[in-house]
This record gives sequence, structure tokens and C-alpha cells, in this order.
Amino acid sequence: MPNNKIHAAKPRIIVRGPESIYQIRGEIVNGTFNGRWHFSFGDNYDPEHTQFGTLRVFNDDTLSPGAVWPLHPHHDIEVVTYCAEGEFRHADQRGKGDVLRKGWVQHTTVGRGMWHSEINNRPDMPMRFIQMWFIPSEVSLVPSVERKVVEKKERTNRLLPLVSNEHKDALPIHSDARVYSCFLQKGHGVEHSVKEARGAYLYVLEGDPVEANGRTIPVLGAAQLVGAMDMRISTDGDAELLLVDVLL
Repeated sequence: MPNNKIHAAKPRIIVRGPESIYQIRGEIVNGTFNGRWHFSFGDNYDPEHTQFGTLRVFNDDTLSPGAVWPLHPHHDIEVVTYCAEGEFRHADQRGKGDVLRKGWVQHTTVGRGMWHSEINNRPDMPMRFIQMWFIPSEVSLVPSVERKVVEKKERTNRLLPLVSNEHKDALPIHSDARVYSCFLQKGHGVEHSVKEARGAYLYVLEGDPVEANGRTIPVLGAAQLVGAMDMRISTDGDAELLLVDVLL
């Protein structure tokens, strides 16, 4: 369910520094992983960050060369996977799956149930991916997987809709959520309007810090934007960004 406590709050920007985001390292099949988990996940429970509206999970994970997160089950979640570096390969219980390269995105409706795995498709370099889980608008849906190929120029100096029911070229999702990516260059800015009863979660994946309405968000830091506001994002260098707009 959306977080009514956040919904009732006045418009504001809450900056999360990198040190406030849970970090973990572990062993998996054929290698290791390093994770930055923004909300409660697995054995980590953070009462201050259990979810953000319909956004339930936001994990930034890096897998060592050739490493595999083995097949595991889920049900009734909407999953968005963004490849931030290297080559991500998805596989399900049927052995089927797509490969994602940097900037590409995948949407999965887990619905009534699916086993899947996350794989570093390269034996010679790490792979980094951002995985987001959203609360579905319906349960027991038919599982499905879709991929969107994105060239860097498409997301340069604009917030490109990757997953959205409001934009025709984006992947659809069974949740009230929209995911945007942006490669922002020095001297440029992008704008986004956060509507009443909605919020935006902004993450700086790499590059330089950004300014959002006068607030500085460091690299690997994030910001929760709550309530109706017009937001302008700029940087003194170059930065890779993800922005998630959700119902609160």
C-alpha cells in the first residue's frame, strides 16, 4: 500500500547521502556481489525507509565477472531492471531471458509467480544493475518480460521515459509508477513536475553531484521529493541519473 504518512507531508526535498544507504557484500554462484539497498530488503530492515509510495525496492548491485544470482521465486511484484554497467542477463525457469547493456531497461510482471535469476553475462568485467520493485495494481497477473533498448543520445540532457503508462514509447507497467533515465551534461538542466499526492525518487548513479532546487545530491546519493513542486536538476560536470515518479 502507498505510504500515507509520506502522502500527508508538506512539499519538501529529503537528501540521502551515500553513507545513509545500506551496503552489503556477499558470495553468490561463481563470484560475489556488492549491494546498496535503499529500502528494507532481505535481512536488512530500515523502519525509516521501508518503501516510497508504490516503490518498494531500489537496489544498486554489482556482480563480479561471471557471477550468477541463482534462480529464486517471486510473486505479485512489478520489476524494473536498469543496466548501469557491463552486460546483465536475465533467465527464468524456462531458460529464457534477455541481455541488457548500459542504459537498457527491462520490465517484468511477476504476477502469479516466476523463478528468475540475474547473471553477469561477461566473464571479464563487473556488471552493475539497478533493480526496482513496484507494488502492482492487480494481483495474479500473467507473467511477462519486455526489454527496451536505449541509446545514450536518447537520454542525453533529457529525462527519457523508460517505463510508464503515460508515454507511448515507454514499457508499460501494472503499477502507478514511471521511471526515467538521464545522462546530464555540464551546462544543461532538466525539469520535472511532481504533482499533488505524488513523489519522485532521484538517484545519482555516477559522475558528478547534481543540484535539485538548490539542494546538492552527491554521487551515489538520492533525494525524495514529496508533494507538488517544479524541480530543476543541473550539474557542474556530467551525471547519470534515474528518476522514479510514484503515487504516494
